[in-house]
Amino acid sequence: MRQSSDTVGLIRREHFELMKPRAIFINTARGGIVKEADLIEALATNRIAGAGLDVFANEPLRPGSPFYSLSNVVLTPHSAGITSETTEAGLALAIENVISFLAGQPMNVVV
Repeated sequence: MRQSSDTVGLIRREHFELMKPRAIFINTARGGIVKEADLIEALATNRIAGAGLDVFANEPLRPGSPFYSLSNVVLTPHSAGITSETTEAGLALAIENVISFLAGQPMNVVV
């Protein structure tokens, strides 16, 4: 899914400045909604206590990203939505699609 241009850079310096110093910012939505340079600055200066990031403006996160050097950040590889239930549902959909394809029926296609 493409991100709306209305939300690119939606969360930026002014928002981090409004947060309490003990705030922990979590993003599992879209990486581009955060102005990453502003988040890095807020974390590096301890303006906020930390961050948990599962998504990034550019994925995979590039080697040498400043996020890697920050001790107050937890990084995950766009996997926050992976549970046993979602894995099972995805496998069931794949099986249904194979059966539909072999039967000449329309498949459930996600774009």
